[in-house]
Amino acid sequence: MGLLEKLVNYMGLRKQQVNVLVVGLNNSGKSTILNYFKPNECQAREVVPTVGFSIHKFQNQNVGFTAFDMSGQGRYRNLWENYYNDCHGIIFVVDSSDKLRLVVVRDELELLLHHPDISCRRVPILLFANKMDVREALSVVRISALLGLEVIMDKPWHICASNALSGEGLHEGMEWLTQQIRDLVDKRKKEVRGKK
Repeated sequence: MGLLEKLVNYMGLRKQQVNVLVVGLNNSGKSTILNYFKPNECQAREVVPTVGFSIHKFQNQNVGFTAFDMSGQGRYRNLWENYYNDCHGIIFVVDSSDKLRLVVVRDELELLLHHPDISCRRVPILLFANKMDVREALSVVRISALLGLEVIMDKPWHICASNALSGEGLHEGMEWLTQQIRDLVDKRKKEVRGKK
């Protein structure tokens, strides 16, 4: 390893690469949120529903994100678990105006939290309470209560009001997730150094 490379590593200037899993029911705004974070020249003019999954890349605070945008349709939700083991964080998108399906959202969140590849790890979970611009949208406090978020004690989590079309709340959420992932990566590096 050359002197320059050692200096870059020591100062933490090397860009970290992380994987995040983006899940939620269909029509919650997952793809629209990811489209917002792409550079302007790479943004799609029209966002279409995801079938199966798609991969998006973007950057935030010198962290390179590879986001696995998972379809939220019922027949594709079993694909989510194939990506749990390799993710550094989870973005769970909730349609704040879809009151009828919040029970399904809660069930899917509980399945995710109890999966063996997630339950034993401190994977940070960012919840976007999306579509806050819709008149029928529930508040973040109400959604938190309906999803039972207060019982999540073994993982860092944050819920953020958002509007994927305007970008409102998206940067706040990604700042939180980026910092959580950085903290976990730094902790792992220290643990590895301690073992040497």
